[in-house]
Amino acid sequence: MKESLLDVLKNRFDRQDWHQDYEWADVKKRLTPQHLHVLEAMDQTGGEPGIIATDGKRFLFADCSRESPAGRRSLCYDKTALDARKQNKPIGDAVSAAARIGANLMDEATYLLLQQRHAVDTKTSSWLATPHDVRRLGGALFGDCRYEKVFVYHNGADAYFAARGFRVMLWV
Repeated sequence: MKESLLDVLKNRFDRQDWHQDYEWADVKKRLTPQHLHVLEAMDQTGGEPGIIATDGKRFLFADCSRESPAGRRSLCYDKTALDARKQNKPIGDAVSAAARIGANLMDEATYLLLQQRHAVDTKTSSWLATPHDVRRLGGALFGDCRYEKVFVYHNGADAYFAARGFRVMLWV
């Protein structure tokens, strides 16, 4: 399974055109068994992980699926929101599910960068890492792309929708 995942990641890398400054060999030598475990979990839940940036030393893998990963939808934002729901509780929450994958919930800056690479969430939306001050007041951020424009806005953290999932990111 490890080799097939590496083949999948390399094929995605070869199809992308925003990384002319580095080669797949540079990426491959940085991948540890733990990274591969996380990337495999991202892939198995529909995230289609690919590299979207580098800081010169590390590579940023992110969920590049066109829509919010199908295996990660219908969740409220976090466990606090899940526990606060009295009726019609979803099956779980995005923050806990991201932790089980072993990656961080995608932040707003990374989401906007991903949207520059290619439009995502044109029919779905994705929960995003939410600043403490917003979360403390009961809200949570999510993003989508409608009318060829990217939107990042808020909802109650206890909300959940069949078309809202979450995206994750991993520095390697």
